[in-house]
Amino acid sequence: MTDTFDPRALAARLHGLRQAGRQETTSTFTLPADLNQAMETQNFLAAADGISSNAWKVTASPQGQGVSGPLHPYVEAVSGASIPWYPGLKFETEIAVRLGKDLPIRPESPYSRAEVVEAISAVHLGAELLVSAVRESGGISFPLFLADRLGNSGYVLGPKVDKSVVDTAGGTHLKVTHAGRTIYDGPAQHPKGDVLTWLVDYANDGSRPETSLKAGALITTGTLSGAVELTGPGEIDILFGDVRLGFSVSKID
Repeated sequence: MTDTFDPRALAARLHGLRQAGRQETTSTFTLPADLNQAMETQNFLAAADGISSNAWKVTASPQGQGVSGPLHPYVEAVSGASIPWYPGLKFETEIAVRLGKDLPIRPESPYSRAEVVEAISAVHLGAELLVSAVRESGGISFPLFLADRLGNSGYVLGPKVDKSVVDTAGGTHLKVTHAGRTIYDGPAQHPKGDVLTWLVDYANDGSRPETSLKAGALITTGTLSGAVELTGPGEIDILFGDVRLGFSVSKID
């Protein structure tokens, strides 16, 4: 099927489903054969979405390959921000980092964690919203999920926190309420333990785009609260240690 795969057509379908707030099953899509075709599709989808923000999520494929996707819609706000709510929308508390200098591809000399930390100019509390046009998300076809911007459907960048948070986030008390109901209350926990694991791995991925990880880019680092489904619109309040971020998810008419 690789010779008949049309990344523009898949991007157009994903875009249309997202605009309508709808999901379809994996079996109804023509699938990208690999991560390259997935990224080609993602680029067309980003163009259709009109994405211009220099904000990204990084993670790894089930085989450990570093991957990324743009964050959209992207809002920088301590409070008062609003992100569209759609059925199936999920929420994650995250730490985001701003790069103060380029991390160019350097396959001959892998970046150490300390070098990546040194390249970070600012650290923020943030929140990612997720809903994929693919009903199973990446459960059946990870390349299809990657094409669909890894399910991202919004990001709210909150206040700056001390840079040391990249070392101490795990275990910090985290409480999140949605529409007045507590949806997370416990220690912050990253899936990899270290919030910088995926960023360091991506920095050392020789196949990433040469335009990636440039000074000024904002990179979100993965959930500290798991992915919690938001059953309806409402205000969200995040308290991470003594740092607070508030915003709303609002139904679109």
